[in-house]
Order: sequence, then C-alpha cells, then structure tokens
Amino acid sequence: MEPVKTRRARYVESTRTALLDTGRRFFAERGFADVSAEELVRAAGLTRGALYHHFAGKQGLFEAVFEDLEARAADRITAAMAAGTDDAWGRASAGIRTFLEICSDPEYREIVLLQGPIALGWRRWRELDQRYLGTLLTDGLSALLGESGRKRLGLASAAFYGALTELALSIADADDPEQAREQAVQLIGGMLNGIR
Repeated sequence: MEPVKTRRARYVESTRTALLDTGRRFFAERGFADVSAEELVRAAGLTRGALYHHFAGKQGLFEAVFEDLEARAADRITAAMAAGTDDAWGRASAGIRTFLEICSDPEYREIVLLQGPIALGWRRWRELDQRYLGTLLTDGLSALLGESGRKRLGLASAAFYGALTELALSIADADDPEQAREQAVQLIGGMLNGIR
C-alpha cells in the first residue's frame, strides 16, 4: 500500500512537474539559448526560487527534461523489445524501429538530438545518452554477437551508435519521415547482418 502524500509533498511534486512541463515546451519550441529562466517561471506560474530549489537553474531544468525524455525513450524501447520475439535479432529490430520512431517526435528531436549537445556540452550529452540508450544498444549487440563477438563489441557499439544518431537526425529532417525511417531500418538491418 502506497503511503498517502501530504499536502506539502503534493505541492512539491506539482511544482516540479509544472517546471518540467514548461521547460519541455519552451525548450522544444525555442531552444535552450532563446529561453530565459524568468520566462520559464512566469509561464509556470512560479518563482525563481522554485526553479532554483528544484533544479539549480535553467541548466539543471534542461538536464532534467533531457533525462526525462531519454528515460521515457529507453522504457519504450525496452517494452518493444520485450514484446517481440524470443530471437535476439527480432528484439534488436523492434528496438531499432522504436528508437527511430521516437526520434521523429518533435520534442525528442529538438531537445535530445539538437539542443542537448549545445546546452549540456558534448561530453555531458554523450554521458547521459549512453546511460539511457547506449546501454540498451550495447546489451542488444552483446546478445547478437555472443561470446565469439565480445572482442568486437566496443567498436560495433560505437559504429551503431553513430549510425543510429545520424539516421535519427536525417529522419527528423526528411520530407517523408515514414519513408526515411523504413529506409533507415533496412540500412541498420544490413549492418546487423554484416556482424553476424
């Protein structure tokens, strides 16, 4: 049985949620650099103190929004892989297809793929992306390669990570994202077959 939340706990949670929702909307629509902390708190109906209490500023809020989107993406990918076949190749295909679908989402594309490296810096962006999605990719490739392919795992992970990131950006900018996504799935499928 879950404990009943106090009024204060509900207020704290609703304040944090309001900041995250407002941040996600503003960062997706205008980008990190073109949004001020003052605009964020005004739109959320809160004070600067609330922002600094929960996130230590605009940068901290952006990172929390970024991590929330990455965690949701990882959950969707994991669910798609679990719902698929027992075959490692089928799970990998389901995970890749789901990832590429997620990358077509305007909020994910803008915040994670485009603004993330700018707002967080390359190293921090990469560290967070690896924490959520890189781990899934490495685990999936490890299952595909088996014991005999362990020596190639690091390079294979780097190659697929780079390819998937670039394909995601290309799909998001394509005139026909659905067609581009299908082509990307075929390309990645060819790469996967190449490491068998």
